Amino acid sequence: MTKIKIGGIIQNANLAEVCMLGIPDRPGTAAAILGALGKTRINVQFIVQCVDKSNRDHVAFCVHQEHLDATLKIMDDVKAKIEAESVSSRPNVAIVSIFGPDFRERPGIAGAMFEVLAAQGINILAISTSISTISCVIDSERLEDAVAALKEAFDLP
Repeated sequence: MTKIKIGGIIQNANLAEVCMLGIPDRPGTAAAILGALGKTRINVQFIVQCVDKSNRDHVAFCVHQEHLDATLKIMDDVKAKIEAESVSSRPNVAIVSIFGPDFRERPGIAGAMFEVLAAQGINILAISTSISTISCVIDSERLEDAVAALKEAFDLP
């Protein structure tokens, strides 16, 4: 089987995932969450948001592990403002990403990445994509395994 050519692999460890769950779907939710973090100079390195069939938003994002306590304190204040049902967190996560210049014209790349991670027993906690990047949040302890498996599966420069 021919390996899919990609531009490279990006890895980012020492992160924590924070989830704001059960938020009424309305304008301003992301602005309230990310604005509050930005004002305190906490950088968000990953964001994913979805709306469920009950019209409730769920926002997950990653911050550096050292900012988890401060982030949770800030989110506790934001929770009331946006009427979130709950805030949860998961320490010790990492992001592994693959990128390439022509991902939008090449179907099957995301599926191939997810198959590689699944074959290694690596659980994906969240997914975010762009025109040229596919990023997955995983447990930090599995980052080396994920990178090694992706290097084996894809054609890298």
